[in-house]
Amino acid sequence: MRVAVLQFPGSNCDRDVVRAFGVTLGLDTALWWHEDPELPDGTDLVVLPGGFSYGDYLRCGAIAAHAAAMGAVRRFAASGGTVLGICNGFQILCEARLLPGALVRNVGLDFVCKDVTVRVDGHCNRLTARLPYGSRWTMPVAHMEGNFRVDADELATLEARGQIVLRYVDPAAGERGNGANPNGALSDAAAVCNEAGNVIGMMPHPERATTASLGSEDGRALLAGLVESVTRSK
Repeated sequence: MRVAVLQFPGSNCDRDVVRAFGVTLGLDTALWWHEDPELPDGTDLVVLPGGFSYGDYLRCGAIAAHAAAMGAVRRFAASGGTVLGICNGFQILCEARLLPGALVRNVGLDFVCKDVTVRVDGHCNRLTARLPYGSRWTMPVAHMEGNFRVDADELATLEARGQIVLRYVDPAAGERGNGANPNGALSDAAAVCNEAGNVIGMMPHPERATTASLGSEDGRALLAGLVESVTRSK
């Protein structure tokens, strides 16, 4: 399997993602520069990493959504290819209209950097399809704009289709509430997919939770589950 990690000016988790897939999971993984309009040959999975693409000088992800490489991302997704956006990558996918909704400033207007616990609440996607429904996973977040917003009708549609695939929950009880939501996202959404389930955006950073020395290996399990789903989809 070949993984392409899309790199923008201001990406700061790109090499972390390359290490997670390339070293931890042992996959053929390479950086892909945003000005290159074509996918690397043989790409099976595209990852948009976290960071501050173009310095977040307009809206987070708004400039990156118009990069030359995004045309290839759109075509890849339309053909059924798997795309994962992490943090700023999630924001870019929303700005590019590959995912519904928008990500706005956190409630409280604070930058949030801490471990969170998320629960698997949807299976019709390639990120969580191989994970037990209701299972809980701990990973860090680090963002200012993780507050997921859609209108009421679209939110109802996402809920009905199971497109909110990870939710923030209390680590002890595994339930929503009790201050578990770090940013005010509607329905405690931590990860959302498109209707087909092949494009997924998530705010937590799985690449920062791949070894015990980082405090958690839960991110490795999520990424390994994604890789298995991609393999089965080919």
